[in-house]
Amino acid sequence: MSIMSPDRVAFVVKGYPRLSETFIAQEIHALERRGLEILIVSLRRPTDPAIHPVHAEIRSEVVYLPEYLHEQPRRVVRAAIRARRLPGYADARKAWLHDLRRDASRNRARRFGQALVLASELQGKVRHLHAHFFHTPASVARYASILLKIPWSCSAHAKDIWLTPEWEKRQKLAACAWLTTCTRGNATHLRALAADPSVVKLNYHGLDVHRFPPFAGERQSRDGGDANRPVVILSVGRAVAKKGYDDLLRALHRLAPTLHWEFRHIGDGEDLGALQQLAERLQLASRIRWLGALPQQEILQWYRRADVFALACRISADGDRDGLPNVLLEAMSQRLAVLSTRISGIPELIEHGVHGLTVAQRDVAGLAAELQCLITDPGLRARLGETGATRVRTQFALETHIDGIAAQFGLEQVSAA
Repeated sequence: MSIMSPDRVAFVVKGYPRLSETFIAQEIHALERRGLEILIVSLRRPTDPAIHPVHAEIRSEVVYLPEYLHEQPRRVVRAAIRARRLPGYADARKAWLHDLRRDASRNRARRFGQALVLASELQGKVRHLHAHFFHTPASVARYASILLKIPWSCSAHAKDIWLTPEWEKRQKLAACAWLTTCTRGNATHLRALAADPSVVKLNYHGLDVHRFPPFAGERQSRDGGDANRPVVILSVGRAVAKKGYDDLLRALHRLAPTLHWEFRHIGDGEDLGALQQLAERLQLASRIRWLGALPQQEILQWYRRADVFALACRISADGDRDGLPNVLLEAMSQRLAVLSTRISGIPELIEHGVHGLTVAQRDVAGLAAELQCLITDPGLRARLGETGATRVRTQFALETHIDGIAAQFGLEQVSAA
């Protein structure tokens, strides 16, 4: 690890760079532009085949901790020996053993080992630790902060909040200097668990509108009546339960057989094979293209050539859910009419019938009905596209919402470029 300024803040993330976590990269880049010196500390190495342009523009150094402790035994043993001389070693070990009694898992042991490596190698080189995600990155940051006797903070988003046990959420809220989250629902939930509710701050991710310039082209007037001009329905998201793609496929199956449409999906995910099989059973496969994970430049072009954007988010059986999906902001910024569900932070962005259309989660019949409206009514699509784009650019721009996070790091506000 190279010599660093002690004024740096270490951002602890699950993996870097990741195509599915553009909001983290754009936040890091925005804070760099504000003057924050950042070191990115990743718990795992990248696996995605490509990167977004913003990743190439980030100047911060990246350090990778051992994802599995047995993979770098010398580094881990060396860190464990050095860590015994750190000012907070006894307190950190006590905190970890307390957690281990509640959660006797290999994951818990691995996080403490990663914290030992982080703390032993960063001693005197950073002033603050900031974790992106409230589960494992926050655990590593918390243990390392105790070891180093420096403050830590956290950005909490979705799964990391709702799948973390309540005892652990209370513990981390009591220990962190501050926490920011991206929806009112998240903030309300976390404030109810915090001994001091003021530590929880609400900051939407916002969209980097410079990367999504206004779409100046003409939207197509396709209405599903011409087999040679099918309406293009687009969705971007990982194929996992909380995205509700099985509900969306069943809604597509309910559409009037006389309508001409095509569905395009961008993203990877563990459920992709099962969804493709479902599409075959529903006899939809000929109308669907599964495009896989794509870089941001290609996704932007799909937003511009599509007619409708659909995302059927839901709360999954284990409690996992989205916060406020950035892909909705991206699609709306391009005057693309959107259809989604009324969960988490989505109603904070979309007022039904004004900025887009929304239905209750898991309402397959409702999804189908609203899809049919959007397919057959290009005028409705145009109106929702215009108001949606205005909503994003005036109220959900990144430079507006980054002010709150920048202030927590002691950075002065600057006017948007």
